[in-house]
Amino acid sequence: MSRVVKVDVWSDIACPWCYIGKRRFEEGVRRYVASGGETPVVVEYHSFELSPDTPVDFTGSEIDFLVGFKGLSIPQVEGMLSQVTSLAAQEGLDYDFGSLQHTKTIKAHEVLHLAKAEGRQEEVVERLLRAYFVEGRHVGHDDELADLAAEAGLDRQVVLDTLADGRYRADVEADIEQAMAYGISGVPFYVVDRQYGVSGAQDPAVFAQVLSQAAGLMTATS
Repeated sequence: MSRVVKVDVWSDIACPWCYIGKRRFEEGVRRYVASGGETPVVVEYHSFELSPDTPVDFTGSEIDFLVGFKGLSIPQVEGMLSQVTSLAAQEGLDYDFGSLQHTKTIKAHEVLHLAKAEGRQEEVVERLLRAYFVEGRHVGHDDELADLAAEAGLDRQVVLDTLADGRYRADVEADIEQAMAYGISGVPFYVVDRQYGVSGAQDPAVFAQVLSQAAGLMTATS
């Protein structure tokens, strides 16, 4: 069996830093390969709910949510969202917090587990993040999730059936429990070959270095 660098990523669809981190990690992989990295990188996404108490149909803006649920002031939130929007733009992401529909993300995570089983997790992760932060789509409703997942290659009816019977709910909960066991309190969080932990949307150079270290260690011990 060929060796790979396995990267387990804990993230949440409602986490703006997770989408930024995804782009920076992807750039880190490109730099790792460009520098001569030959060991393939395999990524698996895991569930994490930043705000598990969020209602499915939150009525209000992102500012309303952060003020009401997180206890921040309006100027604090406006400054924070402006900064994140600017940083996202640097990664080619056009965040639109004005149209964002805040919601509970547990069903989105169930869809991601289905996508993993179908070999299309990367595509569905990308589609849901873009839908949430750029397009203002609702990622808490079954029909909307099924539409988005179908756009990324899943069978729409299978998605609806999966959400109806909750077949992946235990897997979502297991991911969250594993995050707690690792001491993860925020996302994104990257576990590289169960040896290195990288917290946050780090610079691509950080990811490239960690991947090179992991690949080098594997080569030395193989």
